[in-house]
Amino acid sequence: MPPKAPVLVAIPLPPAFLLPRSILQPSTPTIQKRTFGIRSIDRPRHDRYHPKSLAASQEAAHKRKELADALPYRTGALAIKKGMTSLYDEEGKLIPATILQFDRNQVVLHKTRKVHGYFAVCVGAGVKAAKNVPKAELGQYSVQGVSPKRYLQEFRVRDERGLLPVGSSIHADWFQPGQFIDARSHCKGKGWQGVMKRWGFHGQDRSHGVSLTHRSMGSAGGGQGSGSRVHPGKKMAGNMGGQRVTMQNVKVLQSDAAKGILLVKGAVSGPKGCVVMVQDALKKPWIMPPPLIDFDPKDVDPAEVVDLSQQPDATTASTVTA
Repeated sequence: MPPKAPVLVAIPLPPAFLLPRSILQPSTPTIQKRTFGIRSIDRPRHDRYHPKSLAASQEAAHKRKELADALPYRTGALAIKKGMTSLYDEEGKLIPATILQFDRNQVVLHKTRKVHGYFAVCVGAGVKAAKNVPKAELGQYSVQGVSPKRYLQEFRVRDERGLLPVGSSIHADWFQPGQFIDARSHCKGKGWQGVMKRWGFHGQDRSHGVSLTHRSMGSAGGGQGSGSRVHPGKKMAGNMGGQRVTMQNVKVLQSDAAKGILLVKGAVSGPKGCVVMVQDALKKPWIMPPPLIDFDPKDVDPAEVVDLSQQPDATTASTVTA
């Protein structure tokens, strides 16, 4: 008998998502468009030679900050919060004000971009006995020619034009009435508090089976549906307060250089006696523009230079006031 012809049986293919890509994709590359999901098939790859990547350097970052007005021109100062008061304006309206006391603010040292990577002025305030200062720190004060300070704080400035000479005193009239400042200080520490005071929870019912847990937060999370865990950022009981708070665009009402008092409008965060860092506001126009003309010794005529050492009443500008 002649052999029978083979019978071809159609074998069903598995679903498309189980097939290899070599079968799904033809030999000639084509652009695939995915109509579902959020993940792209052809992800953009990072190119280190791209212009944006080439601009990701420290020098380029400094230039972007200068163009974006990210730093103030002038240095700030340290003040002590003495409390609050009120005064009347020209229209007879009562305005609440905060009293800030300046206490022997003085420039201690500089931070430059060449050495430290940024421009900053270290300002010290108050006074500290030499016997309570470590010898290494006391040597730093002696090198700069400044008396030991109780408080020290850096204030970043935009460029070298904002670096005041070491030993210069900063008084309350550094900030003029009508201008705006940013006041940074630490708010009052409340200690360990529950969720009702810390986050404003309304608490649990006073009936319907709730017993002795009226002020507790209740459940901290779901079961298997949420991973059987407490998610990060869950609002719970814990330490409240004590963090730094920045009050932006605070208006200066009065400044008294003789008494070292600065009156600002409204409240400033922190208890009485806390240290407040005061600096020009970033989000308001400048009341006192910075010096835009750079000094070049080559432009000075030698005939116009006056030798102060020959003057009988000459005083040097570098005299340090204690």
